[in-house]
Amino acid sequence: MSRAFLVVMDSVGIGGAPDADRFFNGTLPDSGANTLAHIAQACAAGRADQGRAGRLCLPNLDALGLGAAVRLASGADVPGLGAEPQGLWGAATEVSPGKDTPSGHWELAGLPVPWDWHYFPDTIPAFPPDLSAAVARVAGTDGILGDCHASGTEIIARLGAEHLRTGWPICYTSADSVFQIAAHEDTFGLDRLLKLCADVAPILHAMKVGRVIARPFIGNAEAGFTRTVHRHDYAITPPAPVLTDWVQAGGGKVHAVGKIGDIFSMQGIDDVVKGPDADLMRQLSALVDSAEEGSLTFANFVEFDSLFGHRRDIAGYARALEWFDAEIGAILPRLRPGDLMILTADHGNDPSWSGTDHTRERVPVLGAGRGGKALGQVGFVDVAASIADHLGLAERGPGRSFL
Repeated sequence: MSRAFLVVMDSVGIGGAPDADRFFNGTLPDSGANTLAHIAQACAAGRADQGRAGRLCLPNLDALGLGAAVRLASGADVPGLGAEPQGLWGAATEVSPGKDTPSGHWELAGLPVPWDWHYFPDTIPAFPPDLSAAVARVAGTDGILGDCHASGTEIIARLGAEHLRTGWPICYTSADSVFQIAAHEDTFGLDRLLKLCADVAPILHAMKVGRVIARPFIGNAEAGFTRTVHRHDYAITPPAPVLTDWVQAGGGKVHAVGKIGDIFSMQGIDDVVKGPDADLMRQLSALVDSAEEGSLTFANFVEFDSLFGHRRDIAGYARALEWFDAEIGAILPRLRPGDLMILTADHGNDPSWSGTDHTRERVPVLGAGRGGKALGQVGFVDVAASIADHLGLAERGPGRSFL
């Protein structure tokens, strides 16, 4: 039998989405965004030398075909990436009408999103009064704070002290289809925050808001406030079976690494591990050694997006890419005969681009374990179909296997 590993490098887009002009970041359309190429160009120009230096160095991903995939997707120059591809390589295009986490992951798992997500307007207030009142009622407070579009770190710095004084939850959103609730782990209580999010999630899901996200933090006004690792996403359950369900139906185990369990509401997932990306890499490494025959390991590495893309930190993003490349380079030689590892992404988040939100881009599709082959332009759903093909599953969804 075979094993499969699907690894999502969250937000590592490669430009070239054919409909990017329909998506905006600030005042600019996403048609000019290219996460990977712009980071490589900044590195080559000496504009990303904080904590690193020189051209972007990704020898392991480039050997699989990363540089070739960027050029295929967008025709962009990628200084430092030009190796002759040795793995499966191509570029995938999304059809779901969004550039968010659930849309990208669901489609990679074989299910294009069958509806338009609800997005909150960039106004103050951002939320309908009845929604804000419902959240306050469930929280047991007289109101909410925030009620706007905001950066998560900025809003707790701005409203953390008022939250401590009033006890009101801090509620905010972004260009994604999300409703985020921040509260102090100690004074408000982590369990209370998680219950609040779980209780209001059905209201938001009925509006087709993709996720309610608990954003706990600690600290005080004097020392500052810091978000903790206890984030939890309450996502809409996929409305139809996806790759994880197909694997289980075929008798295989499904191991989730990172926020995969949240994204799929644990649908079709046997177990999950969460934590910082460094811990998740150790878990992925351990699963390469221990995962059962016929299993799927589905991993998400979120810090490219959460720590560097949204914060428009080009040097930090470059450091994270180089760290990931070195770590995955130590894992790839340990794949067993018959294994397939696919490395891809769910959307872009160009740290050089306008605004602070995701960018609509094609994503790389890189494969190890099945020889070398140029895949050309494929669809997100083709990733699921190909993994199903590799594992010998009957269900393939709407995609076509590129194997």
